[in-house]
Parts: sequence; structure tokens; C-alpha cells
Amino acid sequence: MAVNASAVKELRERTGAGMLDCKKALEETNGDIAKAVDVLREKGLSAAANKAGRAATEGTVESYIHAGGRIGVLVEINCETDFVGKTDQFKNFARDIAMHIAAANPLYVRREEVPADVIEKEKEILKAQALNEGKPEKIVEKMVEGRVNKYYEEYCLLEQSFVKDPDKTISQLLNEKISTIGENISIRRFARFELGEGLEKKVDNFVEEVMAQVK
Repeated sequence: MAVNASAVKELRERTGAGMLDCKKALEETNGDIAKAVDVLREKGLSAAANKAGRAATEGTVESYIHAGGRIGVLVEINCETDFVGKTDQFKNFARDIAMHIAAANPLYVRREEVPADVIEKEKEILKAQALNEGKPEKIVEKMVEGRVNKYYEEYCLLEQSFVKDPDKTISQLLNEKISTIGENISIRRFARFELGEGLEKKVDNFVEEVMAQVK
């Protein structure tokens, strides 16, 4: 099938593969970008995939403090060499990620980090909600699966939409940087602190403030 240029561009940004390879992968998968990503990885044509196995032990610990010191973030982002870790491009990427964490408040870096009991509890709640909505049991499982994916998108950093460009996920942004910089890059861990968190206090929407500042 014929594929449009925007799909080719998106696939290239996600994987770092060549334009022609992206076009062929999309034709092979009838325009399904997610499947085309898998095809490129299987063929070893994804720049991000090619670099994923390489050791990334250098990098930086970046911080972001929201105005007034009400929200603070520390994030560790790794790369392969000290040289890259000191470049403006890498540091700016780290700052963007720290700022995003302050605004979007993820709980995990990737879905594999979500404890199994958390997902099971979420599934139970979602299943009960679907049944209470009067949905037929035969489609409830698919609905629950879809809603669990929404949970990952909401709480896993790599699957969240980037606050400065909602049309791409943090994972896509990361793959773009891997392709551009030419080294494996990994967002290893983060910590987010909010003033008075867990204490009874006047409710302020700090997240909205941060997002407004970011945009």
C-alpha cells in the first residue's frame, strides 16, 4: 500500500532508521506504525535498537526546581561517554525530562517497573467499573486491557506525552536523541518531591503551574 510522508517521518523519528527502510516497513505492515517499529527492530535497522545493548554508564544527574521551591525533581540519565554527557544537547535533554517529570508526575520510568499487585488491583477495579456500566462480559476483558494501557500511559514516564510537544511520547523523544547523538541513552531513575506532600494543607495545583510555565 502507499504510505504518506508524515507516517514515514514519524517512524524515522521513533527509530532512527533510514527513510527508505521506514517506507518499506510501513508498506509491509499496511501503514501500522507500531508494527513497522517491530519490523525494523527485527531486521536490525532501528538505530535505537542497535544501540540499546551498549553500556551506558556516563551521563548526568539533572535537577529542576519549580518557582518558589515547591516542586523539585532529580533525574539520572545515562549515556555511553563522558564527552556526550557534557554536551549542551544532552544536558538540555536532561533538563527537559526533569521539567516534564515535575509537570506530569509519573510514578515509574517504564511499565516493567509497575508492581504486579498494582496492575492486578487496577484490573479488578476496571473490570468492576466496566460491568457496572453494563458492558457484556465477553468484551470486558478487552476493555480492561485498553484501560490498563491507559494506566501505563498516565503513570509511566516513557509512555507519557511530552509536555512541551504532546504529539510525541517521552520514548519517541528519547529515540530521537539516541539517533541524533549516536549513543545509547537511558533514563535510569528519578525522584520527585512536592512541598507538604502527604500533609494536610491548602490544595494548590502545582502541576498546572509547572505545565503552564513549560508551555
